[in-house]
Amino acid sequence: MSTQNYYVPDQSRFPIFMAVSLFLLVMGASSTINNLGDADNNSVYILYAGFLSLFTTLFFWFRQVIKEHLAGLDSNQLKTSYVYGMAWFIFSEVMFFAAFFGALFYVRNFAVPWLGGVGEKGIGVAALDLWDGFESAWPLIETPDKGAAYKDTGFTSMSWPGFDKALTWLPLWNTIVLLSSSLTVHHAHVGLKNGNRKQFNVWLGVTVTLAVIFVFLQAAEYYEAYTHYGLTLNSGIYGSTFFMLTGFHGFHVMMGGIMLGIMLARSLYAGHFEDHDHFGFEAASWYWHFVDVVWVMLFLFVYIL
Repeated sequence: MSTQNYYVPDQSRFPIFMAVSLFLLVMGASSTINNLGDADNNSVYILYAGFLSLFTTLFFWFRQVIKEHLAGLDSNQLKTSYVYGMAWFIFSEVMFFAAFFGALFYVRNFAVPWLGGVGEKGIGVAALDLWDGFESAWPLIETPDKGAAYKDTGFTSMSWPGFDKALTWLPLWNTIVLLSSSLTVHHAHVGLKNGNRKQFNVWLGVTVTLAVIFVFLQAAEYYEAYTHYGLTLNSGIYGSTFFMLTGFHGFHVMMGGIMLGIMLARSLYAGHFEDHDHFGFEAASWYWHFVDVVWVMLFLFVYIL
């Protein structure tokens, strides 16, 4: 029985660089959010440094892996480990979003009703004279704010506006764009498996374009939320959960779009990928389908229900 040697790569500093990049990114993002409105806050520069370090590390790490693959160093065993590695990575992302969806579920179904005096553990803040006129409802259109009248801090919800305003509702267009991109990346995959390079390039290009459109629509929605609806990160628990869930998802869309863009560039300018050997693209497409599924859940639980 013949065996294959398992390729063991040289020692690499990329994992350390990635850990440092993610540390800067998380610390910069959390500090920036916690100090919004502070003119002397310099945390945003840590955030920018984190982004720069992250994308630089990804560029050189991707380049190294591509070189190893083109050199024929991938054994069947190594390719299997790639599959398991990507599967575990996507599973970790599932748990990441599960934590935020769990927080949303807890707030909507337990914390807010309890504050309104509903249920066995309901404390009834209105009865305790903490916030006059507090009502247990979701979304919390009026935000309780210490030192300010409860009814003076309201904003407008981003929830479903009704069928009469559906065509001007940005989340609906976001959904159409993202679900369409899931179909286009599938057509690209089919083309690659059939050896049709033109079909692969065209549909993958359409997918990347739709990813860019989604990011711009998300930015437009945030601008609309801040300027027209008065919805910000400081708009109580509704604002926090809304921007954390949609913001992290938007970041994942951007990352997925970059990965697919790299695959498109590799195909167009270097002729990479064969009908029987294209796991790099498959991994990126798996990630993209995951991002689409998360958006469907967001659309239902954040905007509709």
